[in-house]
Amino acid sequence: MKNIYLLGTTGSIGLQTIEIILKYPQKFNVVGLSFGATKKEIHEELINKLDPEVIHFREANNFQEKYPHKTIYYGEEGLLQFVSYPKEGLVVNALSGSAGLRPTIKAIESKKDIALANKETLVMAGEIIKRLLKKHQVKLFPIDSEHNAILSCLRGEEKRDIKTITLTASGGPFKDLAKEELENVTVREALNHPNWQMGEKISIDSATMANKALEIIEAHYLFDLDYKNIKAVIHPESIVHGMVSFSDGSTKALLSSPDMKMPILYALSYPKRYPTGIKELNFDNLALNFVKIDEKRFPLIKLAYYVGEKKGLYPAVFNAANEAAVKLFLKEKIKFLEIEEIVIKMVQDFKDNIIKPTITDIIEISKEVERKVLSKYGFYY
Repeated sequence: MKNIYLLGTTGSIGLQTIEIILKYPQKFNVVGLSFGATKKEIHEELINKLDPEVIHFREANNFQEKYPHKTIYYGEEGLLQFVSYPKEGLVVNALSGSAGLRPTIKAIESKKDIALANKETLVMAGEIIKRLLKKHQVKLFPIDSEHNAILSCLRGEEKRDIKTITLTASGGPFKDLAKEELENVTVREALNHPNWQMGEKISIDSATMANKALEIIEAHYLFDLDYKNIKAVIHPESIVHGMVSFSDGSTKALLSSPDMKMPILYALSYPKRYPTGIKELNFDNLALNFVKIDEKRFPLIKLAYYVGEKKGLYPAVFNAANEAAVKLFLKEKIKFLEIEEIVIKMVQDFKDNIIKPTITDIIEISKEVERKVLSKYGFYY
C-alpha cells in the first residue's frame, strides 16, 4: 500500500490520478488532498469518497467545523505544511506553473518521493532539485507522457549506450496553419487540442509549442543528458510518446493511445505495470507520421535550447514570461502570436544572469518578469 499526497486535486491530472487510485484501492491510499479554487461541492465529494487525513485549501473556509478530526491547512504556507505532513508517501505534483516549485522542494526535504506533472519545477530550478534529490535520497518519477516514455525505454539500459532521446509533439491545433493564419485565432480555438484533454495553460503551451520547449529543458535534468542529445519531432497521432536511440543503431520507443492514465499509473507504481483500461493499439492499419519541427514556425523550441545552454536564471525568465503571456492571452488581452513575441523579448532583454542561483533568486526573477509582462498590458493579479 503506497500513501499518496495529491496537489492539484481537481485539475485534469489530479482527477485522472483519483480515477486510478479508486481503481486500485489495495495499492494506493490517499493521505492528503490539496484543493485550488473549485466548487465546494466537489471538495466535499472527494473528501468523503477518499477520506484523507490531511487537507489543504487555497483559501480559508469552514471545512474544519465539518471535519473536526482532520488536519486542515490553508494558503501558500499551508501548502508547505501539507507536503511536510509527518507520514511517508508519494507526492503527486499536478499543480500548474511556477506554483509547483516550493511544494516540490518542501516535499523532497520531508523525504517524500515525487511523481511530477509540474514541468516548471525542473525548468526553473533543475540543478537545485537534483542536488536535493541526492541529498535526501528521494526518487522523482515524471508523469509527462514523453518523459514517462523515456523512463520506460531506459529501464535495463546503460547511460553510456544512449545516443539521443526524442520527445514527440502533436503540433497542437494549429500545426497545419501558416504563421500568418494565426494572427486572429481565438482562445477557444487554441484550447481545442486534437488529441489530449488538458488544462488551459498546457493546452495553450501545446499550441505555441512552449510545452515541448519546457519539456526539452526538463529532459536535460531528468536524464542528465546534454542538449545536443535531446531531440523533438512532430508526431500528429500522439501514439509514440518518446524514443531512445542507442550507440548500436537501435531505437526503443513507447507507444500507446493518447491517455494520461497510463503514464500517471506508471509513475505511481514504478517499476511495476498495472492495467489501466485504456484502449490497446491495433497495428493492423496503424499509420505513424513524423515531421521535423520548423523552428521559424515554432521559435520557442530554438529559444529553449538557448536558455537551457545559458543555464542560471535564463530558464526561469523563459518560463515566467510564458506563464504571464498565457495569462494575458486567456484573458484576451493579447493576440495568440504575441505570446511567443513576449517570451522572446523578455529573454533577449535579460542580462543579469546568475549561474548558480538560489531558490530566492529564482522566485524573485520569476515575479519580476511576470510583473513586467502583465503590468505592460495594464493587468496584474
